[in-house]
Amino acid sequence: MSTIQNDSDFRAALAALTVPQQRLVAARFVENVGTLTNDSRVKAAIHAARRADISAPELEVVYSAAKTAAIESYTHCGQQGDWMSQAGHFVAEAAATSVTPEPKAVNLAWDVAMRARMARTCATIAEGQGTENREAEQQYRILADFLSNKG
Repeated sequence: MSTIQNDSDFRAALAALTVPQQRLVAARFVENVGTLTNDSRVKAAIHAARRADISAPELEVVYSAAKTAAIESYTHCGQQGDWMSQAGHFVAEAAATSVTPEPKAVNLAWDVAMRARMARTCATIAEGQGTENREAEQQYRILADFLSNKG
């Protein structure tokens, strides 16, 4: 199994993946923080991103729904002003990014990973644990497992 111990190696390994492979690993990153939201559109995006055979029209539909969830969660967390709502927003953003039909970013999975980390940070603050969390290390393990099993 490949060992990834820092963000530089992590980012380089993600960049070496094809977009479909990045979607697959991005789905795993979102799943790891998926309990921070109950939105069915986010869950559908995670499921769609895990499908290697997903078509472009399917991506469009799922992306649109997930993006709407992200926009709605942003409005909600702004009104509520609480950290758990903010965590849910970042999960929705990560899910939408994972199913972006034509990603402009070279490293879609990196963008998803960063949003997932932000979600986890918000959740740990809400739980009174400060900003210390181990999401990066979890992501390193997820990617190493993905690479050793080829998806």
